[in-house]
Amino acid sequence: MYKIQTFNQISPKGLVRFSGSYEVGAGISEADAILVRSHKLQDSDANPNLKAVARAGAGVNNVPVASYTEKGIVVFNTPGANANAVKELVLCGLLLSSRGILPGIAYVNSLHEMQDNAAMSKLLEQEKSRFKGSEIAGKTLGIVGLGAIGSLVAEMAIGLGMKVLGYDPALSVDAAWRLPNQVRKIENLTALLVNSDFVSLHLPVLESTRNLIDAAAVANMKPGLCLLNFSRDEIVDNQAIVDGLDKQRLRMYVSDFPCKELIGRDDVILMPHIGASTDEAEDNCAVMAADQLMDFLENGNIRNSVNFPSVSLDRAPGAARGTRLAISNKNVPKMLGQILSILANQNLNVVDMINKSRNEIAYNLIDVESRPSDAVLAEIAAVQDVIKVSVL
Repeated sequence: MYKIQTFNQISPKGLVRFSGSYEVGAGISEADAILVRSHKLQDSDANPNLKAVARAGAGVNNVPVASYTEKGIVVFNTPGANANAVKELVLCGLLLSSRGILPGIAYVNSLHEMQDNAAMSKLLEQEKSRFKGSEIAGKTLGIVGLGAIGSLVAEMAIGLGMKVLGYDPALSVDAAWRLPNQVRKIENLTALLVNSDFVSLHLPVLESTRNLIDAAAVANMKPGLCLLNFSRDEIVDNQAIVDGLDKQRLRMYVSDFPCKELIGRDDVILMPHIGASTDEAEDNCAVMAADQLMDFLENGNIRNSVNFPSVSLDRAPGAARGTRLAISNKNVPKMLGQILSILANQNLNVVDMINKSRNEIAYNLIDVESRPSDAVLAEIAAVQDVIKVSVL
């Protein structure tokens, strides 16, 4: 029986994925895995039995990834599961920042005491020019970050008649295949900023992306640019945005991450972090997180981890299935040789295996014909730099 501890309200469409061999709930103790949305996990949440954490969303700022990695705990996220929800909000931001929609609505609501509809209609005809805007068709959208969300935003913008520039120094092969061929890939951020009417950010928070949009970036922007941030607040230096707006380098800033410096400005549109707040996105994230956890706990396979390498090894069917060992260790030389030597000394035949590494961590799946004894497992666990040993 696998134990899954949940934090926050997880979509039932995800929870129902767990079969009868799983015990799932908020009150679970000594869990094998944690399923979480926005709750901030602590080091103390990592019980000795914990093997994995799945974040039903893209960002993992609420998970102490570094310390969990040292304990051999795999941290999953669900990239792309909320991509369409964010894409649609980007479209909303593009339109709200281009047309006088919000001030127009506010003006109409200010007329609630007028009793004469004919007089109101005449007044609105006189005043509507105050809310005139521009169309986004024909404008240039620069997209910073061309992953699951960025590629959908690019496709949407092209369909709306926009020109699209893209910048992503870490563009993967899979992401490149997803991109429409009309996207013009730009080699540096400065070139994108100086040639775009709108710029939309779609990046994770890394040391290399923190405060990516700083005073220097704002100074390089095309005058009158509109910046949209549905990524993370740490990507942007808020004071640089304030200065850019004050100097009219920036025409408008649209963000899903309010801060006190920007509230109340007519040239800022702030939303309460609702980019992924749709029923569909929450369902998709929960389903993806649940599926990834089950495949890991049952088979040791890793997909969409932020701290461990991607690893997948098919298992033999039926009686030939054997026993699978999942072993994490520090990424240092001769580790695999030591582990295999222990198995060989006990006449345990290895029928299949895979070994991969990511930064300071290495991960091994080793299929053996029969289950090693507890003494053999303890011997492997005692090898210097072995972090965690699991039997599947």
